[in-house]
Amino acid sequence: MNQSPRITGWGKYLPHKVLTNQDLEKLIDTSDEWITSRTGIKERRIASDEETASSLGVQAARKALEVAGLPASQLDLIIVATSTAERIFPACASVIQDQLGAKRAGAFDVNAACSGFIYSLATAYHFVLGGLYRNIIVVGSEVYSRIIDWHDRSTCVLFGDGAGAVLVQGMEGERPLVGFSLGSDGSKGEVLYAPGICGPIGNGAKSGHFLVMEGKEVFKAAANIMVASSRQALTQVGWTTGDVDLFIPHQANKRIIDMASKQLGVPQERVYLNLHRYGNTSSASIPIAVCEAVEEERLKPGDKLVMVGFGAGFSWGAMALEWQPYL
Repeated sequence: MNQSPRITGWGKYLPHKVLTNQDLEKLIDTSDEWITSRTGIKERRIASDEETASSLGVQAARKALEVAGLPASQLDLIIVATSTAERIFPACASVIQDQLGAKRAGAFDVNAACSGFIYSLATAYHFVLGGLYRNIIVVGSEVYSRIIDWHDRSTCVLFGDGAGAVLVQGMEGERPLVGFSLGSDGSKGEVLYAPGICGPIGNGAKSGHFLVMEGKEVFKAAANIMVASSRQALTQVGWTTGDVDLFIPHQANKRIIDMASKQLGVPQERVYLNLHRYGNTSSASIPIAVCEAVEEERLKPGDKLVMVGFGAGFSWGAMALEWQPYL
């Protein structure tokens, strides 16, 4: 049976605690003007002591299932994009599977940092296209506040916590028009990373478990890579940037987004931004933005949508599709 994958449900969850730029002024040598002018970020959400990537992800997944009207018992697969799971194993996806009560669903994590949601969504689409599964929940969930050095003003102002999820369902019909572009440059791995606990003895002793980033190197690469990846996805579906109704980039830095959209020729009114509210939530940023774009009626049935992410690895991914959520 030919199956046409559609995103039929979406949901998000943000922790209640808000950390503003003014709050950061009391912690480190910075200012609201400095942060805003360089990043576009005004505030971010911070997980409580009890919250984890899985607990945030469960809330987002439940909302996505509610929108679609699908009980968790009908899920075939759960894919979670995260680089801040609370345990090495079991997978964050397995914890979410248990909490949802999705007893017959397989579950696994994808760690491609800020590009993880696009990697996970591409995986879900191809499982559906191959006829293997019909109902797949894709979650992006992060608690970057746990791996941030709050004395490092170059990184602590950038990141926040949150989760977003979409439900991908296989419906009878023709293969959808969808384009993907996934890539990686592992030679740039030292530019943006977080040390693990299983590396060579002594490795990472200086930074502990905190995220390490060479901001200038990331900034120089990000816009160009996002542009190239977006163009590759557009080429697969035969669209030009002029056809794009909404461009949802990874919400990392407004200057990077402005550079990328300008190079692509996508006007500002067709670019979705919410990083001023949440900062960089890594793999959660794109699904959170999708939810809010729908809520604000910025994303409507029939719209041509491009989503693109870029992050540590370096890794990147883009997806072009027509937004047709209804059965």
